[in-house]
Amino acid sequence: MEGGYQPQRPTSLDPMTSVVEPVASRRSGSRVGAFISITKPRIVELLLVETVPTMIVAKRGWPGLWLVVVTVIGGALAAGGAHAINMVVDRDIDALMERTKDRPLVTGVIQPGEALLFAGVLEVAAFALLWWQVNLLSAVLATSAMLFYVFVYTLWLKRRSEQNIVIGGAAGAVPVLVGWAAVTGSLSWAPIVLFGIIFVWTPPHFWALAIKYKDDYAAAKVPMLPVTSDMRSVGIKIVAYTLLLWALTLAFDPIADMGAIYLVSALVLGAVFTWYAVQVLRTESPAVAMRLFGWSITYITLLFGAMALDQLI
Repeated sequence: MEGGYQPQRPTSLDPMTSVVEPVASRRSGSRVGAFISITKPRIVELLLVETVPTMIVAKRGWPGLWLVVVTVIGGALAAGGAHAINMVVDRDIDALMERTKDRPLVTGVIQPGEALLFAGVLEVAAFALLWWQVNLLSAVLATSAMLFYVFVYTLWLKRRSEQNIVIGGAAGAVPVLVGWAAVTGSLSWAPIVLFGIIFVWTPPHFWALAIKYKDDYAAAKVPMLPVTSDMRSVGIKIVAYTLLLWALTLAFDPIADMGAIYLVSALVLGAVFTWYAVQVLRTESPAVAMRLFGWSITYITLLFGAMALDQLI
C-alpha cells in the first residue's frame, strides 16, 4: 500500500527492438496499481471487516448475499474515495516522511487533479449504488463518513491537534452504522455501541503505530500524540482507551442480546489487548508498541468474527 509506482522505462534503445507497446503496457499497469493504492486498500479491507458482521448481528442471521455484496462494494467505494482525497491533501507532508515518500501523488505518477476526479467518481458511484440497491440512510451515512474524514480529520485536525486521531477516528467507525442501516433501515442503541467500540479502538491502534514513526511525524510537523507527549503519557492513554474499549465490548453483550460465543470472545480478546497495552506502558518500547499494533488488527477481526459466528450459530 505504501510502495511507490514508478513508470517503467525501456532498458534498450535498440531501433530494431520494438519497445513502445511493452513500455506503454507497463506504464498503464503501473498507473492502475497507483490508482488502487491511493484508495488505501488495506484500510478499506479493515473497514469492511466491521460491516459484514454488523449486518449479520442486525439481521440475527445471514442478511442475503446480494445485500451484503452491494453494501460492501458501496462502502469500499466511499472509503476509497475519501482516502484518495486524503492523499491529495497530504501529499506535501507525505513527501517529508520516510514511510510515505513513495506514494503516487508524491512521485508524480498520479497528478492531484486526476486523483480528485477519481475520488469524485468513486463517491458518486458509492452514493448512487447504496441509494439504489440498499437505502438512502446507508448512502447518507457513507457520504457523511467521507466528509468527516476529509474536512474534520484531514483538513482541520490532523495538522493542528494531538486529538486528531481521537476525533477523526469517528469516520472509521461509521461503516458499522452503514451495515446496520443497510439491514434495518434505521439505527438503535446496538449500532451506536458498535460505533463506540471502533471509535475507542482507533486511538490505541493508531498511537501504537505512531510511536514507531514518531520521527516521521515530527519531521512533517504533524502533532500525533507520541510527538507531543512523552512515552509514559502515551502509554497511560493507550491503557485507558483499551480499558474503555474492553468495557464497551462487554456492554454490547446485553444491549444487543448476544450469546456465549461473543461474550467469552470479548472477555478473552479484551484481556489480551489490555496485556499488550500494559506492556507498552511498562517498557516504553517502539518494538512492543508495534506488537500491540499488530494485535489490534487481529483483535478487531476476531471480535467482529465472533459477533457473526455467535449469531449464525
